[in-house]
Amino acid sequence: MASIIVMSGTQKGDYYPLGQRPNVVGRDEAVPIQILDEHISRKHMQIRFDKDKGQYRALDMKSKHGVFINGGRIHDETVLVDDDQIHIGRTDLLFTEKDFTDRDSALSHFKKVGERMRATIID
Repeated sequence: MASIIVMSGTQKGDYYPLGQRPNVVGRDEAVPIQILDEHISRKHMQIRFDKDKGQYRALDMKSKHGVFINGGRIHDETVLVDDDQIHIGRTDLLFTEKDFTDRDSALSHFKKVGERMRATIID
C-alpha cells in the first residue's frame, strides 16, 4: 500500500497510507488528507489507485495554484512512481509505494530519500 509523507510545512513528518480507494488532498476538514496551507484549495488534488494497471494516479481538482510533480505542473491525470515529490500550495509531499507500519518507519524512509528526486515523465 502506498503512502504520502508531508515533507515541509507545519505538518512535516505526517504520513497518510493511501489504500486503494480515492483520496482527496486539500484544506477542507472533510477530506481524507487535510493539509493546513492557505495556498491549498479545499479539494486540491485526488490520488486514486487504478486496479487494472496497479498504478496510483494524481489529478488536479481545478485548484487555483496547481499540482506540481517533480517540478512540472500536471494538467491531466498523471501516474505516480515511487519517491515522486508533489508540490501543492506551499507544501511538499513525498509519494512512496512502500507500506509503513507506523509513523517512525515512514519518517525513516523520508530521511533516507532526502533531496533525491525520481523523474516522472509529464507530457
